[in-house]
Amino acid sequence: MSIVVNLRYTGKSGSARAFAEEMTSSGTVDVIRNENGNLRYEYYLSFDDPETVLLKDEWTDQAAIDRHHASPMMQKMAELRDKYDLHMTVERYVSDEGGIPDKDEEFIRK
Repeated sequence: MSIVVNLRYTGKSGSARAFAEEMTSSGTVDVIRNENGNLRYEYYLSFDDPETVLLKDEWTDQAAIDRHHASPMMQKMAELRDKYDLHMTVERYVSDEGGIPDKDEEFIRK
């Protein structure tokens, strides 16, 4: 099992993209990726809304997320969100250990 959290950061005048770029260039993303229990931490740009950036964040379990939330990185991220005046929406998913159902395999190009 893993927990996937999709966070959409939305701002104005390119601020969401600037936030993601600063998170990356400052080394903060690398620190988070190296936290115990982090499986994925990736930013994506939206074709539909240039003012929104998606963060796909995946953790081994809730304990790993709780450790991350208690880490100094959260204060840094909060400061950057304020700096860029970002707003967020969040979706949370628990992975299905069964993988892709057989009936869906024909639609997956590998």
